[in-house]
Amino acid sequence: MSRNTSYIVKFMSNQKQPEILQQRLFYQGRKFNFEVSKLRLANGFEGDWESIRHPGGALAVPVTDDGKFILVRQYRFPIAGNLLEFPAGTVEVDEDPAATIRREIEEETGYTAKSWQSLGKFVLAPGYSDEYIYAFLARDLQKLAKPPEQDIDEDIEVVLMGSEELEKAILAEEVDAKSISSFFLARKFLKEQFLI
Repeated sequence: MSRNTSYIVKFMSNQKQPEILQQRLFYQGRKFNFEVSKLRLANGFEGDWESIRHPGGALAVPVTDDGKFILVRQYRFPIAGNLLEFPAGTVEVDEDPAATIRREIEEETGYTAKSWQSLGKFVLAPGYSDEYIYAFLARDLQKLAKPPEQDIDEDIEVVLMGSEELEKAILAEEVDAKSISSFFLARKFLKEQFLI
């Protein structure tokens, strides 16, 4: 999948780009790769920078007709705990992020959406990864009579929350960063329609 990095060039146009001296793939996984690049900065400093190469993710902010948000609570091994998150999934090779999230919302929540709106994209953790999140607002939701089976490696609980309840969960550090960012992006559209 190609990335539009023109905004990075715009912000860094006054800075000389580092010279890549060497790139090494240390690990190739099923969802991401880990590589180490030896760089020379404009000031002459040379060093190694580790990074995760990720194909990107797609996320939905599903909102019911009565203004409830649909989230999932799931265990996340790296933090040894549960988090609330909007449904999301990894974009497969040559897959449109809109197709990714249509599949994922059904698998993770048992709902489908008739109305989709792009909220844009953002870099998730540029200090160590090139992963972009493609965020979408999902409305006109319908509960599926027979939802697809969840992935075998996911143990998910579907949770419905109002805006106030979601904001309290955010302040209580129970919600992940990609969901907080996407909630922020969705608020403008939802305020215009008096849903929050």
